[in-house]
Parts: sequence; structure tokens; C-alpha cells
Amino acid sequence: MTQAPAIPHVVGVLGGGRMGAGIAHAFLTKGATVIVVERDHEAASGAQGRVADAVAKSAARGTLNETPDAAMSRFSTSTDYQSFIHCGLVVEAVPEDYDLKVTALKAVEEHLSADAFLASNTSSLSVTGLANELRRPANFVGLHFFNPVPASTLIEVVLAKETSPELAEAAKSWTEALGKTAVVVNDAPGFASSRLGVAIALEAMRMVEEGVASAEDIDAAMVLGYKHPTGPLKTTDIVGLDVRLGIAEYLHSTLGDRFAPPQILRDKVARGELGRKSGKGFFEWND
Repeated sequence: MTQAPAIPHVVGVLGGGRMGAGIAHAFLTKGATVIVVERDHEAASGAQGRVADAVAKSAARGTLNETPDAAMSRFSTSTDYQSFIHCGLVVEAVPEDYDLKVTALKAVEEHLSADAFLASNTSSLSVTGLANELRRPANFVGLHFFNPVPASTLIEVVLAKETSPELAEAAKSWTEALGKTAVVVNDAPGFASSRLGVAIALEAMRMVEEGVASAEDIDAAMVLGYKHPTGPLKTTDIVGLDVRLGIAEYLHSTLGDRFAPPQILRDKVARGELGRKSGKGFFEWND
């Protein structure tokens, strides 16, 4: 397989959960060698399985230009940050917690060459704030992938104040090479996508809370009336209610009361109703 020239030859992903595995799959299927680093061997094994499953599904859909075995021969997992030493790009995909991300990004940077790039998949946290914690902020950018990564055609490229013009252009080239479209935004709370998406979702939750309509009917109104592919409450279930709560709390602290999380969201998260990943959120999930 001929590698797309815009894709770094070796790409690292920190964190192999649903998002990290999706990001790894995206680069892997476009010809890159991909390394996922996880916290322990059990998590690394889970990441291996998720990526292998995604590659097999791509082959079944006819969207893989090589055999699954050929693709997976370029994939590996590790529990050692030293494994990132040859990467031209590492994408951080750990949970949406500022202190955790800072610690992780600093640890990754210590093992990268001076000309390597580092990105965060954060969906709302300040990319400039994260960059300011690093020794080479010009080499840092936000690459906000969307769930599920294989089906999504969007990557939000978030520029920190010190992101170099070279990296800004490279990020757009990577996005195009992955077969996706780049939306470029300057760093701001919630960027463009999370800020708008969460605003709609929170209002939908308040409507359920107030008994205005059922979750099904609210979502149907947006799908049928505004041509959204998925309603805001089902999207919340797919993203994860805990993730949405964390973003809402951050936006509330930075942008004010219009992003205050409704009590129904807090209650559901407290009960463990996290959406698709727990089997129940605003809807029941059986997959």
C-alpha cells in the first residue's frame, strides 16, 4: 500500500479507549505505523482488540486497501512512553480531566524528538492552557476527533496561541489525508462544536426535566425538523453523560450560567446511567 504523504510515518496515541482506538484506526488504515500506549497490560490488550475489530469492520465494508493482517502488522501497544520515541505525531486521548491531561502530555513530550508534534483530542479544555504547560508549545495543537471516529467526517483543528503556522497547515493536511474535513478554530471554551452541541443538548435535557416532551419526541423534532442526523439526547448517550457533564461544568465555569448542568444530568450520572456504554442514559441500549 502506498502511504499518503501527508500522514506522519509513525503515529502514537496515548489512551486506547473508544476514542483512542478510533484515532489509531484512522491513521493505521491510511498507511501509518501506529503505537498505542496504555496504563497497564490489561488496558493495552483491550486497545489491541478494539483496533483489530475496527480494522476487520473496515475490511468487511470494503474500505480497507489491504488485508487486515497487513494493516495490523503496523500496529502495536505498549505501557512505556519510551515507545513514542520515533513518532512524528502523538495524539493524547485520555479522559477529559485537565490535570490528568497536563501530566500525560508532559510525560509524552519528554520522549519526543524536538521536531515531533503533539496533539490533544480534548473536546472542550483550553488548548492554549495545555500548551503553556509544555516546553515546546509551538509544536502543540488540538485535534478534536468525533465519536465514532470511523464514521465521522469532521476533525476540529484547535489552534493555541503559540501553535506554529507549519503545524496548523500540517494538521489540515493530515485531516484531508484521513478522508475527513477540517474545521479550524482559535482556542476558546468549548471551541465551536462542543459549545454549540452542548448548548442544544442541555436545553433538550431541561425540556425533558420540565415535562415539555419525551426524549424520543425532542430528538425527532431535531432530526425531522432540522435534519440533524441524530438528536441531541441520543448524541449525549453516544458521547457519554459523564463526558457531557464534565464539559458542561467547564463551560459553566468559563462562560456562565447558560451552561449550568441541569439536575437531570447530574442525577443520571450519579446513578451510573452514562448512556450507551452503560446500557442506559436518556435511552435504553442493548448493543
